[in-house]
Amino acid sequence: MTPAPMPTFWEAARVWARIGALSFGGPAGQIALMHRMLVEERGWIGERRFLHALNYCMLLPGPEAQQLAIYIGWLMHRTAGGLVAGILFVLPGAMVMLALSIAYVLYGATPFVAALFLGVKSAVLAVVVEAVLRVGRRALKTRAAVVIAVTAFLSLYLLNVPFPLIILAAGLFGWFAPHRLAPPLGAEDEGHTLGLIDHVIAEGGASHLKPSRGRALRVLAVWLPIWLAPLALLYLVFGEASVWTKLAGFFSTMGAVTFGGAYAVLTYVAQAAVDGFGWLKPGEMADGLGLAETTPGPLILVLQFVGFLAAHREASGLHPLVAGALGALLTTWVTFAPCFLWIFLGAPYVEALRGHRAAASALAAITAAVVGVIANLALWFGLHVLFTDVGRITIMGVGPDVPNLLSLDWKPAILTLAAMIAMLRFKAGLGPTLLACAAGGLALSYLA
Repeated sequence: MTPAPMPTFWEAARVWARIGALSFGGPAGQIALMHRMLVEERGWIGERRFLHALNYCMLLPGPEAQQLAIYIGWLMHRTAGGLVAGILFVLPGAMVMLALSIAYVLYGATPFVAALFLGVKSAVLAVVVEAVLRVGRRALKTRAAVVIAVTAFLSLYLLNVPFPLIILAAGLFGWFAPHRLAPPLGAEDEGHTLGLIDHVIAEGGASHLKPSRGRALRVLAVWLPIWLAPLALLYLVFGEASVWTKLAGFFSTMGAVTFGGAYAVLTYVAQAAVDGFGWLKPGEMADGLGLAETTPGPLILVLQFVGFLAAHREASGLHPLVAGALGALLTTWVTFAPCFLWIFLGAPYVEALRGHRAAASALAAITAAVVGVIANLALWFGLHVLFTDVGRITIMGVGPDVPNLLSLDWKPAILTLAAMIAMLRFKAGLGPTLLACAAGGLALSYLA
């Protein structure tokens, strides 16, 4: 049977726009949406190639779902396809997030809105806990994977080990011990069908998949300036102490070192934005994640919220809302531009590595480490949502956050428990859970 023709560029663009507008529910929901629309319904890409691309994207810093969209768009329609897929995946959510950030600074301090966000924070905590369980079931299938996850969690919580070092160590272990983590070669083929792009590749019709030094140098020459030119310009114009330079520098660094997707990014960003720069309060970071959970697009759009609040509060000479909007735009730019660099530079080499056992094992080890990172995030959020007094026990400069148990706030505790029961026991969706918890927070605000 002759395969159907590949979709045109504009046909694919319409599908990418639809995915961008419907991509609620965090990375798991977004990946599931792409799988259903691209693999199951349209057969544009085969199961094995989809999963191979996903494993690579989970290895990268930044939002894996958007990077997966760029990867598949690039596979189908080269660089232009990757650009359209990646931009349309982010654009709807970025526009909604900007509107919500403006509403937050205008009305967030009112008792009514504060009560709503009490419920949203509780739902977010339940979402993060559910993410730990969901990713854990997928990633922790061997004893070695469990050990990696637990080690990553303890290294972050107790020892404050830098996140990149944890990822590097996990990847090296997986690479040199593939017999402990990787599935038997060929096992991933069972039950998987080929997609339209697989047939095109098999017939030699996808020359852009072949890696070359010249192509890699051209990608670097184009995308490094696109990513880093704003940082250099801001440094020259405003100096190192400017909030603009700090935002561009900090989030450009995040684009290079924050591995494991949105939940992993938030562990570091939340602590730096709250404790390091003083841009946000702990509760406001949870508010931002709650807003990001309600919008389409990557959860990492919460960084746009951070950039908005930082510029809104610290930029002088501009109207606060204008400064906030510029801060949000700058943060979005330096956060997502690296994603295109990673895919356009690395995807040809990843395609050449398909079936490489050590590489698959390294990806599996990093995924296991990410489970520990998400667990650390869940604990961090839980401490700051459920307790009003959280301190730190330090020995030689490192140590864990510890709550004052007498400062337990019963309202978010009840809402979080209800949200976890709804999501884990009754499989309630993200949207209904957020709405119910927001209503619950409003109702509890009228109680003593």
